[in-house]
Amino acid sequence: MTTIDPVSLLYIDGKLDPDQAQALTAETLKNCDDGELYLQHGVSEAFTFDDGRLKTADYSRDAGFGLRGVSGEMTGFAHANEISASAIKRAGETLQLLDPATGITSPQPRKTNQRLYSDASPLDAVPFAKKVALLESIDAAARARDPHVSQVTASLSATWSVIEIIRADGFRATDIRPLVRLNVGVLAEAKGRRERGSYGFGGRYLYDQLFEEGEWNHAIDEAVRQAMVNLESVDAPAGEMPVLLAPGWPGIILHEAVGHGLEGDFNRKGTSAFSGLVGERVAAPGVTVVDDGSIANRRGSLSIDDEGTPTEETVLIEDGILKGYMQDRLNARLMGVEPTGNGRRQSYQYAPMPRMTNTFMRGGTDDPAELLASMKKGIFCKSFGGGQVDIVSGRFTFSCTEAYMVEDGKLGAPIKGATLIGDGPSVLKEVTGIGNDMALDNGIGVCGKGGQSVPAGVGQPTLLVGGLTVGGTA
Repeated sequence: MTTIDPVSLLYIDGKLDPDQAQALTAETLKNCDDGELYLQHGVSEAFTFDDGRLKTADYSRDAGFGLRGVSGEMTGFAHANEISASAIKRAGETLQLLDPATGITSPQPRKTNQRLYSDASPLDAVPFAKKVALLESIDAAARARDPHVSQVTASLSATWSVIEIIRADGFRATDIRPLVRLNVGVLAEAKGRRERGSYGFGGRYLYDQLFEEGEWNHAIDEAVRQAMVNLESVDAPAGEMPVLLAPGWPGIILHEAVGHGLEGDFNRKGTSAFSGLVGERVAAPGVTVVDDGSIANRRGSLSIDDEGTPTEETVLIEDGILKGYMQDRLNARLMGVEPTGNGRRQSYQYAPMPRMTNTFMRGGTDDPAELLASMKKGIFCKSFGGGQVDIVSGRFTFSCTEAYMVEDGKLGAPIKGATLIGDGPSVLKEVTGIGNDMALDNGIGVCGKGGQSVPAGVGQPTLLVGGLTVGGTA
């Protein structure tokens, strides 16, 4: 059996070879402080099984390059969906509009042998019919779980991307990235009410784990359970009250309300609520927040970022004290610090910017059961849906998809329509309990910023927040 070198997918005889790519990059970027040629070949597929039938089966292939030059604070960027020497030369004409280099350059990214996931393509390992059969099985099993289940939606998706980063100084780096995801959603009906439940999981691995019967059955169980809980829900209260946040996915609040405010570009420009506060207390004692893109197989992980910098664990807040920010190369150079491996882009069509990878709060020492028992009255939020955040102020609004009343230290009735309202900096200072049960999410996060979307991970332990505004329906 012949093995194909994935990097060969980036080069076509007569159009571009590795030596040409290096020479063109060196020539085009010779008057720039920084920049790179970013080559990418990607394939993706997505299946949706809805209302008892296969609704969509999409497959796509794409390849192209992005050429970026940086001079001072200015960035010139051009891209094309044709990987050829002639196209790269044409793109290089755009960079002639940049001011001459300032001479303040950043060193090459360090090279490592870090490999956090398989090189293999998840799309090729499983036949089409088997993928459809899995979704059919999920549909049938979910409907059999409970007679109140009236509709089931199951989706399966995968991407495989080969990227190469070439710099003018001779640096080259390659990464091959798999990503898979499975989602189950159900609609349950009873006594004239309709409620939804959902569960998903995935990561940077092959389809094997998604096809394990125990894994997809667990997804069904959770989706059905959530829908049935919501059928019994009552109107949520409104007002300021203590809120207990479950571990794992509720860390999406941390990601949105705090994480974006700790990205380098907002802080260099002074537009973040955390600008200029390094070394100062920004959170309650015991609160430690990190971003770590080097966790094997996680959805938000990368062996190298999209500028070639190896990912790493970056401590952002330690015991309540702000330690630093997430940095790409441009903002790190202008702020006089080191890049942290957070330069990310959606694809070759976009320039990189500082973005989160897997952002989470470390666990504490509190027993989650004791945190619940300490609450006289409040709510417990187990899962969240959509939300809105203002990066400058950190103010957020998040809707709960599964939440409960808490009365005299015990979980009460499930509630519907609960919305959490607050701002990130204030919430961090209101943390009064940190559980010893830190967990990462199941691998479903998508982060949007500046018109770009990238996969991301979140996490946290059980958290007790002394006071949050709850927008309810009661």
